Amino acid sequence: MQRLYPAPNLQCKLMNISDKTSFITAIAANPKGKIFDLPGYASVGMSAGMLKPLTTQNAAPAPYGTELMLLPERKPIFYNLSTNKIETLTFNPFNMAEKIYPVAAFNSPGHIISYTCAYTEKNNAIPLPLFSYGAAGWHNNQFVSAVIPIDLEKRQDLRLMPIEKVIKGVKNLRKKLPNNRLRKHLEKCALEYGCPAGKNLFLKRYEAPLPTSVTCNAKCLGCLSLQKNSGIRSSQDRITFKPSPAEIAEIALEHILIVKKSIVSFGQGREGDPIYAADVIEPAIKIIRKKTTQGTINVNTNASKPEILTKFFDAGIDSIRVSINSFRKSCYNAYFRPQNYTFQQIMQTIDIACQKGVFVSINYLNCPGFTDSAKEAEAFINFLKNNKINRIQWRNLNYDPIRYINAMNTAENSGTPYGVKNHLKNIAKTFPNIQFGYFNPPKEDFKKPNMFLSLIREN
Repeated sequence: MQRLYPAPNLQCKLMNISDKTSFITAIAANPKGKIFDLPGYASVGMSAGMLKPLTTQNAAPAPYGTELMLLPERKPIFYNLSTNKIETLTFNPFNMAEKIYPVAAFNSPGHIISYTCAYTEKNNAIPLPLFSYGAAGWHNNQFVSAVIPIDLEKRQDLRLMPIEKVIKGVKNLRKKLPNNRLRKHLEKCALEYGCPAGKNLFLKRYEAPLPTSVTCNAKCLGCLSLQKNSGIRSSQDRITFKPSPAEIAEIALEHILIVKKSIVSFGQGREGDPIYAADVIEPAIKIIRKKTTQGTINVNTNASKPEILTKFFDAGIDSIRVSINSFRKSCYNAYFRPQNYTFQQIMQTIDIACQKGVFVSINYLNCPGFTDSAKEAEAFINFLKNNKINRIQWRNLNYDPIRYINAMNTAENSGTPYGVKNHLKNIAKTFPNIQFGYFNPPKEDFKKPNMFLSLIREN
């Protein structure tokens, strides 16, 4: 069994191969970014310290909207079908003068990865940008990825977001709310960053974001809006002002009063944590609820301040989504790096929300090899047994997978992974009343059954 060393402290070995009849052909990229297949080599997925050749049993056609990415300063790992060995390649085996690089899949919303792209790092390689890096390949004249469908709602399907309609919606809302600073901020989200949530506001569909907070009390490794001295660029600029309650309510009501099954969400991106804008959020909720009982008001948060979130619940919040990467305090702290709050305060907030009848979702950040590891799975199951939450939102962790695994292993050994799909099936069977999904649901769907097992059978 060949051992490989993709990065310091990450030791890999080949997993058992059960299907040799339907391998997924490897893909690579040359220095100019051209992607091509490599006949005779199979793509390989990585799961912490384990390597697995991709087959039609563990990969599927890449969902629409998936983007392929060249990984610089890295060498791809493939499975050589003629020698039955794992190989790390620097040059194209069909053109030894051409360097090649790994290609990873950044899959579209509603799908989570079961394996990350397999590669080794060169010395002093810079950290990867803030995306998830799914294993990918080529089969039956199409790109495939190690991906599992979680939520097939077309909330963020780019085919349904034509830019001309987004621009028209921007112009219309600009006329209606010319002085609203939050409206102007969200225009940048939709038009410059291409944020699907921002686009949905101007298209009058599904869920609209309500960014409010300039501050956060966590220093997440993978924070999308603020990075300091990490060698990583933030994906987006954080909001630089705190909108007034009236500005927040204006945007929310524009959405709620028009859109069927509408949702508005605090903490939806390009901001800190909503708990640090409580002075404007609580009165904004009251303004909205004084005007209408329609629509779902949601808050996405780290849930670190139960006393503040209790006020939100009492003001009229319908649902809460709590972001968590691990249900072991040491691993949670290693990723979120909390400032002046404890893991116990998060559990206290969840308990209060459940008692008050608020719909509770866990925004569970998935990284193959960690999320499905023995100790993490055990901790998650224990949490679910003791907390009557309503929904698990399975989300891909947008962070360099090797650096993440190393950080988690430094915090606490997690044991052997047993497969993301196996993990999901086990949770679904053990807790059939807990919804699986990717998006925040409207309150009209709070009691929908978990369709995950039927979904993966169909796919």
